[in-house]
Amino acid sequence: MRLCPNEIEAIAQAAKEAFPPGTGIFLFGSRLDDQARGGDIDLLVEPPMAWSPRQVVDRRTRFIATLYRLLEEQRIDVLIAPADASDPRAIVDHARNHRVALVQI
Repeated sequence: MRLCPNEIEAIAQAAKEAFPPGTGIFLFGSRLDDQARGGDIDLLVEPPMAWSPRQVVDRRTRFIATLYRLLEEQRIDVLIAPADASDPRAIVDHARNHRVALVQI
């Protein structure tokens, strides 16, 4: 996994500010490959409940804004999908099948 301790800590801090208890934050994508170089930080956020579209936008915006402040605007992609719900997006299915847990709030 290609995240340094300060990046993981920043993700944890931003998650605690933006999401409720019971939310899991997972890394997926190219940063899981120790042999690769570069790449954005792909995160899957699994809250314990579904949110309205407005709540998703508000929480995602708060999370990313905090991460940009802490990590100086690295490329970050964030998917939000309720933990116990199916999701029709292929990228969510891929993320759920190829992920590493980073933070559980």
